[in-house]
Amino acid sequence: MTEEQLPKKPHQTAYNEPLTDDPKSEAFYVRNLDFWYGNFNALTDINVDIKKHAITAFIGPSGCGKSTFLRCMNRMNDLIDGTRVEGTMLLDGADIYGHGVDPVDLRRRVGMIFQQPNPFPQSIYDNVAYGPRLQGIKNKAKLDAVVEDALKRANLWKEVSGNLNKSGLAISGGQQQRLCIARVLAVQPEVLLMDEPCSAIDPTSVQKIEDLMVEIKEQVSIVIVTHNMQQAARVSDYTSFFLQEVAGQPAVLVESGRTNGIFTSPMDKRTEDYITGRFG
Repeated sequence: MTEEQLPKKPHQTAYNEPLTDDPKSEAFYVRNLDFWYGNFNALTDINVDIKKHAITAFIGPSGCGKSTFLRCMNRMNDLIDGTRVEGTMLLDGADIYGHGVDPVDLRRRVGMIFQQPNPFPQSIYDNVAYGPRLQGIKNKAKLDAVVEDALKRANLWKEVSGNLNKSGLAISGGQQQRLCIARVLAVQPEVLLMDEPCSAIDPTSVQKIEDLMVEIKEQVSIVIVTHNMQQAARVSDYTSFFLQEVAGQPAVLVESGRTNGIFTSPMDKRTEDYITGRFG
């Protein structure tokens, strides 16, 4: 075992690609971030770059802070009483926790897809048109164009174009998840956060979601939380491995960098043990 593969101290993250000195070159630039639920320090000393026009996978055992960190990126954790963030988190060079930042506008720029599909109890058309209408688009022709474009980008248009008045709740689970993606894409986000988006759908739909992520990453930077190592290896360009080694202690970012390096030659023994199934 080389010196680089020796276990590192909890706050020493291994990087197979150096961190940037230019915050604006990244979708997200995160330095020395700690997150707290009340008095519990859930995440500590997180330093990572989220690349533009790439897919980044967050991996790690259950309860290691992946989804918590994901929700820091669009301030969803603000909705939980007693939470707080310390450190730096910049979106395209600007502090998302800075004074005067509107969390609602932030969530337009940083869209989110959840584990369970959550279409509105409305028509397919109205699901996708919901966000653009809030943004002030009222013209029917413009809305039609936005809805069609978003459904095409979500690889759903061919399946539903003849039934746009059908309830979004009446289509299959995999179609519902792509409908939710279309709903997010309709407001032109810069970043798309996906929290285990394939865990509740069938294998055929999983393939369609994975193909979709690869197709749209040139237009929107993607971050996906997944427990599926094969999925992370298949679709992501970069991978970050989170770990909570001791219950009650903060989770840390153990290793981050290009996915190929993480999966073929990890720099930290803990990463290797997780990927090879020795724990987790």
